[in-house]
Amino acid sequence: MSPKCLCASATAAVVLAVGAARAQTDAAPPKPCAAPATPFAVTASQPQWNGWGADATQRRFQRAERAGLTAATVPRLTLEWAFGFPKAQMAYGQPTVAGNRIFVGSADGTVYALDADTGCAQWTFKAGAPVRTAMSVGPAGTGWAVYFGDVQAYAYAVEAVSGALVWKTRIDVHPAARITGAPTLAGGRLYVPASSAEEALAANGKYPCCTFRGSLSALDASTGAVIWKSYTIPDEPKPTRKNRLDVQLTGPSGAAIWSSPTVDAEGGMVFVTTGDSYSDPAAATSDAFVAFDLKSGKLLWSHQATAEDAFTVDCDFPDAMRVNCPAPPGPDHDFGTSPILVKLANGRRALIAGQKSGVVHAVDPDRQGAILWQRRIGQGGRLGGIQWGMAADDRRVYAAVSDAQTTTPPPGGEGGRPSIFGVPLMLNPRAGGGLFALDLDTGEIAWHTPHPGCGTTPGCSPAQSAATTVIPGVVFSGGLDGHLRAYDTRDGRVIWDVDTARPFPTVNGVEAKGGSLDGSGPVVVNGTVYVNSGYLFAGHTPGNVLLAFSIRQER
Repeated sequence: MSPKCLCASATAAVVLAVGAARAQTDAAPPKPCAAPATPFAVTASQPQWNGWGADATQRRFQRAERAGLTAATVPRLTLEWAFGFPKAQMAYGQPTVAGNRIFVGSADGTVYALDADTGCAQWTFKAGAPVRTAMSVGPAGTGWAVYFGDVQAYAYAVEAVSGALVWKTRIDVHPAARITGAPTLAGGRLYVPASSAEEALAANGKYPCCTFRGSLSALDASTGAVIWKSYTIPDEPKPTRKNRLDVQLTGPSGAAIWSSPTVDAEGGMVFVTTGDSYSDPAAATSDAFVAFDLKSGKLLWSHQATAEDAFTVDCDFPDAMRVNCPAPPGPDHDFGTSPILVKLANGRRALIAGQKSGVVHAVDPDRQGAILWQRRIGQGGRLGGIQWGMAADDRRVYAAVSDAQTTTPPPGGEGGRPSIFGVPLMLNPRAGGGLFALDLDTGEIAWHTPHPGCGTTPGCSPAQSAATTVIPGVVFSGGLDGHLRAYDTRDGRVIWDVDTARPFPTVNGVEAKGGSLDGSGPVVVNGTVYVNSGYLFAGHTPGNVLLAFSIRQER
């Protein structure tokens, strides 16, 4: 399914039915909001983190002058403020920072504009559904707009100054369609990916599986008009066979785009990675790198990393109960990471992405996706491998490993825990985790730092599923244990470690706590690290807080 499986596929079933320096997070409680914010203004020289990867190459790299932090100063980070999301059980939208504002969506569909220094709300906008995408800020007419998507497959533009709606466009009418990956803003167009929850719906044997196809839409950023829409599977689904309940099945389907598109203005292409197929026959463009023409949307080439990977949540049933499981069922090895566009030492370019198989792939975008190198760093699996995002500086790519494993808890003592298909689940406290640094040119492992372990913490998992973020000298990685850690890029040594899985006093007076770090990663702007804490799926710790860490005496 997606890089989610339980994070989104089986999760849809669940949610829908050391020597490290530790941060002193209690040094000074946040102060309530009071003073008015500074006026909103965006300049080219102003530090910002715009969109999922900080720019359209999706490198998740912040330059030194914009980061305002170094390996020497990061260990002194402390809590500056915390903002609680009301009426929310999870915090999964990555914040965007531009014009001294933070723009962030929430699980109840509210979009917030916060003052970046204080965390005080400047305006709110109510979308029609939960908003989990990162946001992009760009020119719109004579002003600025904030662009994002929701889980009912609507893309939005709202005024950055006031939050007033500019336009709203539905990019896919399939009832299971959603926008999970952040739309990418480039050249006056908004490139919007479509994913879906259909492989979870297939757990119902009476559901006619499956008809959704992943797609990429190019919208006019000024009006929201669709310029072109291209499917990741060119062929429309057709009737194939009937399941044992005599329900007509169709295919091909799937190949959702779970992550943010990568725009190559130089080569005139836009790149995505895709998830698995939902039905047989499996599509040749599932679990793949796919390139589209930037102007027309024509599918130019694709490179498949895992063939014959067709999977639905129905495949998690015992064999005798399976109705809508493709034959044969695949390993569910989606791509959940955006392809990172980098330049190599020899002057050539590479697209690099991590897969749930546990393999990091580098392909040549200028030679039809020809393989440059591949490196296995995880065991892989439906909750395994590389889940949501990697980061790259000029020398290395940094990949965190999930490899989470579920286990059935002993009888009596685990009442009320999340379950899937009636079976209680918990995460194995000894399985998963670790951060790898790989050479951009060769894929060779420069260093590997294992997770420090869960100790005796109840319900802990060492898996590191969240997207990584890198600044010169430091890479950040969050884990399902709720810890955000900073690693020295030279040798992988942990130089800062903060536990976010606890209650926090908030500037807006909302009762809030942190939890598991998954999905989105931290963003670093002007000496502050911003991170959402609290991701909910089976075995994880929910939360509803946005945290800002800075070096207080230097502000």
